Amino acid sequence: MTNTPDMTAMFKDVLGAFPMDNSAMKDAFKNTATLNEKLSGVAFDAADKSADISSAWTKDTLTRLTAMTTAKTEPTDYAKAMTEFASASAEAAAEHMAAFAEVAKKVQMETVELMMSAGKDLQNEATATATKTAEKVQTAAHKPATK
Repeated sequence: MTNTPDMTAMFKDVLGAFPMDNSAMKDAFKNTATLNEKLSGVAFDAADKSADISSAWTKDTLTRLTAMTTAKTEPTDYAKAMTEFASASAEAAAEHMAAFAEVAKKVQMETVELMMSAGKDLQNEATATATKTAEKVQTAAHKPATK
């Protein structure tokens, strides 16, 4: 009968010659979690500011509606109140939409800055990891030759 080669020992020797560095995976996870935290902060800040703008716009509209719906003595006063309400509402809409645009612009700028920073960090880490891995592979390649 023939002896079956011990594949476990062979794989153990091969994998032992090329050790894995799990710290790179841990660092990548930490960096991803940190980036997600920062991006969430940007999103939550934008949502908070948008809610403030919406609330202010609603209060402003309700105040104008209250003024418009008060009883008038002359029929022309109703037309005048309606015209003033429409004019003020159009002006308020432009102001509030500009405020929303500023929030969106800020979110875009902060997101781009975060992504650029993350890209630089990732590039630096990848370069360091590649260099370290190349050195380990080179050392591991020379080991069997020296045995």
